[in-house]
Amino acid sequence: MARLRSPADTDMVLALNTGSSTLKYGLYAVGAAEARELLAGAIETDAPDAASFAQIEAAIRSAGLPAPSAIGHRIVHGGPHLRAHCLVDAGVIAKLEAALPFAPLHGPAALALLRLAAAHFPDLPQVACFDTAFHVTLPEVAYVLPIPRALRAEGVRRYGFHGLSCESILDQLGAVVPDRLVIAHLGSGASVTAVKAGRSIDTSMGLTPSGGIVMASRSGDLDPGVILYLLREKGLDPAALETMIDRQSGMLGISGLSGDLRRLARHEADPDAQLAIRLFCYSVRKTIGAMIAVLGGVDMIVFTGGIGEHDAGVRVTIADDLAWAGSPVVRVLPSREDVQIARHAWAVLRAR
Repeated sequence: MARLRSPADTDMVLALNTGSSTLKYGLYAVGAAEARELLAGAIETDAPDAASFAQIEAAIRSAGLPAPSAIGHRIVHGGPHLRAHCLVDAGVIAKLEAALPFAPLHGPAALALLRLAAAHFPDLPQVACFDTAFHVTLPEVAYVLPIPRALRAEGVRRYGFHGLSCESILDQLGAVVPDRLVIAHLGSGASVTAVKAGRSIDTSMGLTPSGGIVMASRSGDLDPGVILYLLREKGLDPAALETMIDRQSGMLGISGLSGDLRRLARHEADPDAQLAIRLFCYSVRKTIGAMIAVLGGVDMIVFTGGIGEHDAGVRVTIADDLAWAGSPVVRVLPSREDVQIARHAWAVLRAR
């Protein structure tokens, strides 16, 4: 793909954000002062391939825009050894491969996309941007898990996720970031984070993105005895357990119908569909309450993510029961992960 010139202090960063069935992309002109979106789109695909990149290139050409000079990737989990955004090389790939057990739902797809991008754009630097990086500020009391301490050395701890989303909220708030902030990122994956003076001090997801509040098809936190029961009495092996916890539980498991809140809301006469919605809202509300306790009060609650941004009914159900917290300011802001990917990629390249 032919490259057009960009100003010397500006990089054209292609931000890639892969989901379970969608590859989101954005082209940004990034400099020290701003990251300006030039193009954004999404490709519906279960497995990005060379055709996906050809489609992105065609969109860039059609818009008459410069070709990218770097590619930034959202990586959900880099494991214990990758906690800062970095340039991708063979060593980083090896560490990402070793980290796959920490995020089996997201890791393989992200790694495959990295390899595809490197093959399709062999001359472009690739930058890994980690969702876990925002949560490196978690205090020991928040990240240590109550299990034998020897496992801590293997990286078994609370990591926290949706970090790029949380960063984007702080960026949008700018100079008015409150001292005590709760961010509820509510989508098919969902988490709640306590932010004190701009730093993450606790968050609902733990070792993996499967924990925390009830989600679309993920269980969230479970009594460990449930896992033991399924192992002993139902004979489930690790693969079957993983499938159940990540793909068959949450609102889908409760309703037996769907993990999509919009679809569940249309089934007003179905008690299990309505129970799934109520349980989701209850789980979020309870976790927000816990984060308020950690913060010692709350000044603002921000809802973001697909559900957080677009489902007013869910927001009202959650926030109406938080009057005891002193009537904090409640805001709705978009999750702008791709802007953060572009900015971090630029920063890594400039540091190099």
